[in-house]
Amino acid sequence: MNQWYERLFANYAETYENEVFTRGTLGECDFIEQEIGFNRQARILDIGCGTGRHSVELAKRGYNVVGIDLSESMLKRARQNASGAGVEVDFHCQDARNLSFDREFDLVIMLCEGGFPLMETDEMNFAILEGASRALKAGGKFIFTTLNGLFPLFHSVKDFLDQAVQEGQAAYRNHNFDLMTFREYNQTSLTDDDGNTIDLACNERYYVPSEITWLLKSLGFGPIDIFGARLGEFSRSHTLTTEDFEMLFIGMKQ
Repeated sequence: MNQWYERLFANYAETYENEVFTRGTLGECDFIEQEIGFNRQARILDIGCGTGRHSVELAKRGYNVVGIDLSESMLKRARQNASGAGVEVDFHCQDARNLSFDREFDLVIMLCEGGFPLMETDEMNFAILEGASRALKAGGKFIFTTLNGLFPLFHSVKDFLDQAVQEGQAAYRNHNFDLMTFREYNQTSLTDDDGNTIDLACNERYYVPSEITWLLKSLGFGPIDIFGARLGEFSRSHTLTTEDFEMLFIGMKQ
């Protein structure tokens, strides 16, 4: 049986592009460019690229980008977006837990929960980090965002998600946060691209900063920097706090 995230992304591409969390692409790509010194010789891997919003924007700016995603539906839309923008992006259908790349990239990005931390076990999430590490050349950078485990200790995840919901977008209910596993469980309702209502029993893993730091160090990253991830406004000046729903990690591969 397919996992909830496979069912979600099977027919969700056009609806996904209208979700509020997809609206920060330009500012996020501005930050990515700064982090690699505007080096257009850099080869970039976008893990969990979805409909290609970061991949296509970076290609428009002159970068060589490879995008991978588990969903053929999302990749179909990504290829349409690239064609419409007049750029070439090398999109592949791959499972992020089993990446085929070996020291080929100068930068790996994984943004907006691009696979990690949606997996059903911590071991599967770690396999995604392993693949990202393996794909990088020595001296390459890994930029990714993930859910901030400090947030649910001080706030209601339900209230935060309810506040962000707009008409026609995914709605969330029956929240439960497990303090033993740092997993948030909820029932998500959404309308797919064909107008059908889909109900999904979802869960995502929240991480505290020290966990990710340890995982990345074990994979040969250092130094590792952590910031608050603000939609469309990634910045090294945004100190991570309990008010940040997501964290931004930047690691250098040794």
